[in-house]
Amino acid sequence: MSRPRAKLTGNFPGCPVESTLSFLDGKWKGVILYHLINEGVLRFNELRRHIPSVTQRMLTKQLRELEEAGLISRTVFPVVPPRVDYALTPLGETMRPVISALKSWGDAHVVCKNGAKYTRTPTVAEKAA
Repeated sequence: MSRPRAKLTGNFPGCPVESTLSFLDGKWKGVILYHLINEGVLRFNELRRHIPSVTQRMLTKQLRELEEAGLISRTVFPVVPPRVDYALTPLGETMRPVISALKSWGDAHVVCKNGAKYTRTPTVAEKAA
């Protein structure tokens, strides 16, 4: 399992950028955090709908690693069928400006394969605002 080096050793690498990236290391972690930041508490299948190209196994792995790093919390409700909610922790909330900066950069610079500038569909929360 890929663990943030800073969390694993208790010592932060010399470079703060490397340290921060060690928490986001993994193909889907930044995307998961983005959706939790924008949507709030989400269930596993809600996250899968937001990220259709991630496999169930990979999503589970990335969620476990984010939980282990202290960025998200996992709450299991004793109901049938089982209900599990994922939410940002206070430490995860501190990633909000980092994820926002990544999104802003992508909005300004990402170009699709067809040469058109990427345009995103507004989220449900943004449409309601």
